[in-house]
Amino acid sequence: MKKIGILQSNYIPWKGYFDLIAAVDEFVIYDEMQFTKRDWRNRNKIKTPNDLQWLTIPVLTKGNFKQKISETKIDGMNWAETHWSSLEKNYSRSYFFNEISSWLKPLYLERIYSYISEVNRVFIEAICCFLQIKTKISCSSNFNLIGEKSERLANICSQAGASEYISGPAAKDYLESKKFTDQNINVNWFHYSDYNEYPQLWGGFRHEVSILDLLFNCGKETPMYMKYVK
Repeated sequence: MKKIGILQSNYIPWKGYFDLIAAVDEFVIYDEMQFTKRDWRNRNKIKTPNDLQWLTIPVLTKGNFKQKISETKIDGMNWAETHWSSLEKNYSRSYFFNEISSWLKPLYLERIYSYISEVNRVFIEAICCFLQIKTKISCSSNFNLIGEKSERLANICSQAGASEYISGPAAKDYLESKKFTDQNINVNWFHYSDYNEYPQLWGGFRHEVSILDLLFNCGKETPMYMKYVK
C-alpha cells in the first residue's frame, strides 16, 4: 500500500509539514496552485525575545494575482542575508546553532534563487536530509494535471500509484472524498495535535514557528519531539 501526501510549497515550514512528509511514501509539492499573498508560501515565523517575527521573502506579483506558485519570482537578492542575520541574532545562543548553521548558512549565503518554489524545495530537501527522512519528493509539474480541485489531487495520487491519500485536517471542509474512492484510493486525515514541548529560547513555549526553531534548539534530538520522524 503506497501512501501519498500533497501540500503547497512553504518556506521553512513548521514541524507538522515534515511529519506529514515522513508519514508517506511519496510527497508532492503542489506548486500549480495560485500564489496567495500573506500566506506560508514565502514566509514563516521564528521566535525572538520580542515575541514571534515573520521572515518574508519578497516576491513579484501580478496586479490580479493570477499566477501560480511555480511562476512566482523572488524580488531581489537581499532577503537571504537579512534572513540569515535574523536567525543568527535570535538563535546563536541555542545549543545546536553551530551544528545546524554548518549546512543551513550556505543555503542562504552561497546560492542564488530566482523562484519561490526553488528556494522552498531546496530548504525542504535539506531539512529532510538532516532528519534522515527518506520519502520521495516530487513536484506537481511532474504529473499530468487533469480536472479541478479534488479530482486533480485524486488523479495525481492515481498517477503516482498510490492507494492511500493522507490529507491535512484543514481540507475536511472542501475535499470530495468520492473523487478518490472512485479511483480506489482511501483518504485518511493527518492530525497535528499533541506535540510535546521542547527546550525553547525566549519565554513561554510556542508551537507555531518554523521547524528551524526546533532544529536550532534540539539538533539530532529533534525526532524526540515529532511523531513520524525517527
